[in-house]
Amino acid sequence: QVQLVESGGGLTQAGGSLRLSCAASGRTFSTYTMAWFRQAPGKEREVVATISWSGGSTYYADSVKGRFTISRDNAKNTVYLQMNSLKPEDTAVYYCATNLNQAAYTDYALYDYWGQGTQVTVSS
Repeated sequence: QVQLVESGGGLTQAGGSLRLSCAASGRTFSTYTMAWFRQAPGKEREVVATISWSGGSTYYADSVKGRFTISRDNAKNTVYLQMNSLKPEDTAVYYCATNLNQAAYTDYALYDYWGQGTQVTVSS
């Protein structure tokens, strides 16, 4: 069983920055591929970024490339999402997730474990 707990969301103005954290339980965290998703009101959940178990491979949605950075600290069982140059359209609930296949899927339906989500609101 894996438990994921996100933190770090909040309210910021356009152009600002936030850093999200996701703390994971489980002795084998270092083997998990991790992902960040987001869901805005009335929209489908979408992938933001993924990171391999070693951190050596990452993926970003086109909408966040160059602004967001995903990273992980396996010693702390934590994955991060640094968000810079935030835009109002980044407003959403952000979730971290992982899956039993250790794959960097972009389809939210293929993920098995989810955190409770953290709200990010960017004002114009």
